[in-house]
Amino acid sequence: MHMRMNGRNALVTGGSQGIGRAIAKHFAASGAHVAIVARGGAALAKAKDEIAATTDTKVIAIVADVSTAEGCRHAFTSAEGALGPIDVLVNNAGTSQRGAFMSISDEVWQNDIDLKLFAAIRLSRLALPGMQARRWGRIINVLNIGAKAPVASSAPTSVTRAAGMALTKVLAGEGAASNVLVNALLVGRIASHQWERRHASENKGRSLHDFYAEMGQAIPIGRIGTAEEFANMALFLASDAGSYITGTAINIDGGLSPVI
Repeated sequence: MHMRMNGRNALVTGGSQGIGRAIAKHFAASGAHVAIVARGGAALAKAKDEIAATTDTKVIAIVADVSTAEGCRHAFTSAEGALGPIDVLVNNAGTSQRGAFMSISDEVWQNDIDLKLFAAIRLSRLALPGMQARRWGRIINVLNIGAKAPVASSAPTSVTRAAGMALTKVLAGEGAASNVLVNALLVGRIASHQWERRHASENKGRSLHDFYAEMGQAIPIGRIGTAEEFANMALFLASDAGSYITGTAINIDGGLSPVI
């Protein structure tokens, strides 16, 4: 199977590290022009250089805070201005935010909603009309397995991610007639900068390798996943290989989620 994106233009939020960077790298290696978006300029520039070194397609970096309406507009219009019409949108911005329900303030709730839900709403609203007019588009919402199976002390992330899954289904229903396919990919335990920060903060004398190995014991497949493995599915959905898949929420979790 050849998964190519020749001539496609893709916008990936949260593109400076981890899953977002891996997705952008896979897209570029498959022939797409890619705009990566993040708030941190230094990490973003490093990611751009890393991706551009592996491809002859166009790779641009856009510093923007997509938790705001203005940030979303800036990200989208900058990407369109540099690349042309956006064919593929990956809503990946967001970090894990969780705690006991009674400990979560209105401010934390609002920040999480703005970054994880409203960013996807606003960017999809900007991207959808052009995709429908051209009768080709892909929107991929990166969520987590808590969207299907929330547990205690998993708010606000599990709540905003569940709303993202509902958004995915609504957009899929509205976009299908115009060949705009909308799907969600749900993160389980994937090696990432977030887990590296948690490992460093715990400082229990374990190596990062041992930390990941311990995490993997709770996963049926016996290990945590990689960002590259996650990006493989994103590439499949964004390419013509995934041309009959829409309205789905796919777990990328090594079997960890109790819900299919």
